[in-house]
Amino acid sequence: MKSVRHFLRSVPILAGTMAVSIAEEPGTRTEHSQPCFVAATKQVEIAVTKVGAHMAPVTFFRDSAKPVKPYYVSPWQDEKTKPMPVPVLISLRGDFFCMPFGGNAGEVSGEEHPPHGEIAGADWQATAVTKAGDVTTLSLGIDTKVRKGHVARDLSLVEGQNVIYSRTTITGFVGRVPLGHHAILAMPEKEGAVRIATSAIRFGMTNPGLFSDPKNGEYQRLQPGAKWASLEKVPAAWKDAPDADLTRMPQPQGFADLVQLANEPWEKTGGPAWTAATFADDGYVWFSLKDADVLRSSVFWMENHGRHGHPWNGRNNCLGLEEVTAFFADGLAASMADNALTREGLATTVELSADKSTAVNYIQGVVKIPDGFENVKTIEFAPGEVTFASTTGKRVTAPVRHEFLKTGKL
Repeated sequence: MKSVRHFLRSVPILAGTMAVSIAEEPGTRTEHSQPCFVAATKQVEIAVTKVGAHMAPVTFFRDSAKPVKPYYVSPWQDEKTKPMPVPVLISLRGDFFCMPFGGNAGEVSGEEHPPHGEIAGADWQATAVTKAGDVTTLSLGIDTKVRKGHVARDLSLVEGQNVIYSRTTITGFVGRVPLGHHAILAMPEKEGAVRIATSAIRFGMTNPGLFSDPKNGEYQRLQPGAKWASLEKVPAAWKDAPDADLTRMPQPQGFADLVQLANEPWEKTGGPAWTAATFADDGYVWFSLKDADVLRSSVFWMENHGRHGHPWNGRNNCLGLEEVTAFFADGLAASMADNALTREGLATTVELSADKSTAVNYIQGVVKIPDGFENVKTIEFAPGEVTFASTTGKRVTAPVRHEFLKTGKL
């Protein structure tokens, strides 16, 4: 059999013409102690860990004088340390796909899944880097064992864009399951320096149980189980304490909290759901786009030196902006059961079938912004492009093939 390096085929591209597609063996290198598969264009380079397929480091605007590396890499990566308590922590960084999403404490119908599923902490195989027209795609896959099936991920880059298009295809994995993307951004130490905005939500809710237990050297500041309408007014845990403003990150040092937002569906908003993080001091916005009919909600994991057990040791300062269909981070059993979100009419599992595959499309990217761009007020969608309108009246437009969210095609 010929090497994949010599494999050629013809495929249609977005414009409807035919282009020769060349598949090559993916490049590899070690990044922060983990073997990684690598793919790049002039604008973007991605490194994806073999263990868990965690995507980071990622460099946007790599052809500019000020490249952007927004993703978090856990501080223990370059240390000689004792074994991790769970597999997902081995590579913990950037963005990765979780299934079943959440802690997965305990056995469910004979299945015992590790936190965020075996795919978040087991070895993946990279099949090829394929180049077709202006699109470069890194393809990876893994066979699951706890509940048998196959998960394939295609991470695509388009020449001239600072955008990553992710398509995850699940086959043979039967039954209900919570799933989603677990993007994590590195945070500055300056409190409130990063501004957060989202598309319209039905409501938000704080993690119903105790997310950070002081018995384990963990601390939280938000009221468990509170329901609210705006990120700007989230009830604090202490009586008479002011509401927390979660549009300003990082939150006060010493705490780790979890909240979930119920996104309005596509049919109501007329377009993709979105989350944006404005790093005004660094001159850019990180954004993600999704189909809220597939990934129904957003989980915010706010970690600012609030955990003191191994391997955290009080060092973590990061923000998880996680696009999911799940019940918080509680895992398979809680997501399948009647819960506080399903009682509000929000699905917390996806039904997978042996008869057909399930695809999850997701977009992440970075756009540079001018001085005075304080926070994203809204995002406007036109064919092949996205415009970011700020709360201060500034506007920035970037090429983004957001139609991918519905078609899965570039």
